[in-house]
Amino acid sequence: MWYINFRQWGDCMFMGEYQHNIDTKGRLIIPAKFREHMMAGFVITRGLDDCLFGYPMAEWEKLEQKLKQLPLTKRDNRAFTRFFFSGATEVDLDKSGRINIPNNLLSFAKIEKECVILGVSNRIEIWDQAKWQSYYEDSTESFADLAENMFDSNIDF
Repeated sequence: MWYINFRQWGDCMFMGEYQHNIDTKGRLIIPAKFREHMMAGFVITRGLDDCLFGYPMAEWEKLEQKLKQLPLTKRDNRAFTRFFFSGATEVDLDKSGRINIPNNLLSFAKIEKECVILGVSNRIEIWDQAKWQSYYEDSTESFADLAENMFDSNIDF
């Protein structure tokens, strides 16, 4: 039987796929299961693959410490940290369980209305729905190859 041992990475906070709409003011309803992890503060920033990444404050602080360790003498390190941190913004949940995503981040991820919120262990990802569907379909074909390559990384399934 195959299983993923998440305990080696710590507790799995976010998982699942949820479809929601962004309203005309840039507000997005956060799935109820995710909200408890956002109460102490939450940061949204530019992610990879044209999506947004969202981190609870404790996870963001861990990531920030790791990125501070990167040598500034390397051009790629400077470029990545500039891009990543300059897009970051702290967001709060309103009484209706929504966050307000700034226009610059919505533009970056090309999110206009329909979106998908993914739980990905210690972060959430927010995707334009059509972009996610395309990415998902492309990745489904190579999922077995991805899993095989993870064995090389000593990931225990």
